[in-house]
Amino acid sequence: MRVVIQRVSRASVSCPEFGENSIRAGILILVGIEESDSDEDVEWLCSKISRLRIFNDRLGVMNLSVVEVLGEILVISQFTLHAGTRKGNRPSYIRAARPEKAIPLYEGFIAKLKSETGLMVRSGWFGADMQVELVNSGPVTILMDSKNRE
Repeated sequence: MRVVIQRVSRASVSCPEFGENSIRAGILILVGIEESDSDEDVEWLCSKISRLRIFNDRLGVMNLSVVEVLGEILVISQFTLHAGTRKGNRPSYIRAARPEKAIPLYEGFIAKLKSETGLMVRSGWFGADMQVELVNSGPVTILMDSKNRE
């Protein structure tokens, strides 16, 4: 499972069929799920994300988590995070999980993040064509991969 975490001053996701979800200051998380992912990947990432110290303390040092600053969270599914670009110019998405595997993990990720942080977690709509807007604060952007736990 791959995630891109962006510290934002605001972010929103919209889709004509479903409407709009938005947050103020907090984190935007793009989530890519691959066939080999499991609940263990969800657990590890949610635990790390909830404690990730990417918000400034009163001295201006990134020393606080989204929980400590009472931030908001927006989660968006993005299968293109598993794009293979080794051959040719057209990305391959063969590693991205099929919906029957990905949807339960995506929903589990959102539920685990809610329980882990105690914060309101908003989300996009799995498989929908969405428009995402954000103001990246810092900018701060963190990449994490549950298969490469550096």
